[in-house]
Amino acid sequence: MWDTIAAHISKVTGEKFQITERRAVGGGCINQGYALASASLTYFVKINRAVDIAMFEAEALGLQQIWETRTIRVPKPICWGTAGSSAYLVLEWLDLGGRGNEHSWYEMGRQLAALHRFSGKNQFGWDMNNTIGSTPQINTWTKNWAEFWAEYRIGYQLKLAKRRGGQFSNCARLLQAIPQILANHQPQPSLVHGDLWGGNAAVTVTGEPVIFDPATYWGDREVDIAMTELFGGFSPAFYRGYNEVWPLDSGYQKRKTLYNLYHILNHFNLFGGGYASQANRMIQEILN
Repeated sequence: MWDTIAAHISKVTGEKFQITERRAVGGGCINQGYALASASLTYFVKINRAVDIAMFEAEALGLQQIWETRTIRVPKPICWGTAGSSAYLVLEWLDLGGRGNEHSWYEMGRQLAALHRFSGKNQFGWDMNNTIGSTPQINTWTKNWAEFWAEYRIGYQLKLAKRRGGQFSNCARLLQAIPQILANHQPQPSLVHGDLWGGNAAVTVTGEPVIFDPATYWGDREVDIAMTELFGGFSPAFYRGYNEVWPLDSGYQKRKTLYNLYHILNHFNLFGGGYASQANRMIQEILN
C-alpha cells in the first residue's frame, strides 16, 4: 500500500517521493493518520477502508474549494485513492501545535468571515453528499434555506435517530416550526466548514490559523459560528475578529440552538448515551 501511495504522490507532484519515515499520528475519530516523509518532504496521510473512498473524495473536494478562496488556511489535498483493502487521502503537512495567542485567534475569526463572504452560489447544498463524522450528510441543492435545514439536516437526523430507537418529543412540531423560526432570516449561501468545533481548528507553530476535517457545503454562515460555541467555545478574540469583518445578524442566539441541534442529534446517532436528553432539552428550548 505504501509504495502505491508514494508512487501516486510522485505522479501528481512531478517529484520523486521515496519514503524514508512513516509514523502514526492522530487521524481523528474514524481514520488512521500517518506522517509520511522523504528526505525533504512530509505529507499527512489518512487511511480507512477502501469502501469509504467516497468520504475521502468529498473531503478533498471540500478542502480544495476552501483552499481556492484564498481566505483561510487548510491543508491542501494532494491525492487520494485505494490500495488493496484501504482507501487513502494525502494532504499537505502542516506543523500544528502552536500555542495560538490572541492575535492568531483574532485572525482566524477574520479569515473565517472572509471565507463566508466568498460568494459563488445562489442555492444551498453542495456538489455531492458527504459525511458529518461517519454519518451521511445530504446536500441536495435547495433554493430555500429553511426547507434545506428542515429536510436535509434536522429531518434526516431525526429519521436516523428513530431507527436507532431514539425518543424525541415534538418532532413533527419542530419540523413545522423551522420555517417560522427562519422566516425573517434570509442568509446568502456561504461556503461553510460544516463541522467547526475546537478539534478541527488549530494554529501552526508560526501562529497561522488552520481549519481542517471539513463537512463542507453552501449554507448559512451561522452554522459554523454556532458550532464553535457548542463544545466550550473558541477564544473571545476569534469572535471579535469575526464580527469586525461581518457582524452576526439579529436573532442569532435563537437560531444557534436550532443549528447546534443538528450536531447533538448526530452525536446521538453516532454515540447514543446522554445526547438524547440534551437533544430533547434543545427541542423544548427551540419551541418555547
